[in-house]
Amino acid sequence: MRLMLGLIAFGLLCATAAAHPGVGIVMDSRGNVFYTDLSHVWKIAPDGTKSVAVQGVHTHELYIDREDNLYGEHLWYEGERTKKWGHRVWKLAADGNLSDVIPAREGFLQNYSFVRDGRGNMYWAERGSHTVLRKRTPAGKIEALGAVDVFRDVRWMTCTADGTVYLIDGQDLRRVGSDGAVHTVARDLGERKLSQFQAGDHHVLMGLWTDTSQNVFVAVYGARLVKKIDFEGKITVVARSQIPWSPTGGLAAPNGDLWLLEYSMTNAARARHIQRDGKENVH
Repeated sequence: MRLMLGLIAFGLLCATAAAHPGVGIVMDSRGNVFYTDLSHVWKIAPDGTKSVAVQGVHTHELYIDREDNLYGEHLWYEGERTKKWGHRVWKLAADGNLSDVIPAREGFLQNYSFVRDGRGNMYWAERGSHTVLRKRTPAGKIEALGAVDVFRDVRWMTCTADGTVYLIDGQDLRRVGSDGAVHTVARDLGERKLSQFQAGDHHVLMGLWTDTSQNVFVAVYGARLVKKIDFEGKITVVARSQIPWSPTGGLAAPNGDLWLLEYSMTNAARARHIQRDGKENVH
């Protein structure tokens, strides 16, 4: 009983310190991996050399385009005196030039996301009395995907190059085709371990990503594991993390390797590289 109470108390303490880990980890065409630790964006070169790519930015997500330009956010809170939030969106060009796509402004990021397909279309969930999935083309045209009242609680999402959107809706994985048709791929993916009390209800399931074989991977932050779901909905556990780490995001490399972004109970972050032959490296 004392051990259980201790774990609960520790989990509640960590919930304050690590309420919302980042999910952003991406790879460019040259094999460089970028990930966020909520203070900086780090770069891991193919030879394993690690350096800071973008300093002093609090971003939860990352996106890299076909020209190897890297995008992210910087979100901040001014404090209890004003109780105001602010943000900006930045771009790190492939040549190393850092600029702002959206300059600093008050409030949270809206009508803009880091979920894109191969043609540059942008996708996000617009929440209100009804949750609507929106798509904006590079020309600026905005349209809705899916019928009203289809979605319940849209959280993280990803998109394939051809415009198929996968998203977490409550505890379910759903697929939205380019024609707007919505299909539930797998239900009740969420799990929670006693030692993961810092994982709030909205963070039991976190980042998701795809590979070239139409598989979807979901980081089950609440249970320290990664689930792979194939196109027909078959579920397989493909990775597990050890205390105090748990996966929050990941990517499937072109050569079949798996990269995971893991956060600890105290909100430290690291990248874990799982090779096809089972060998691992931690950065």
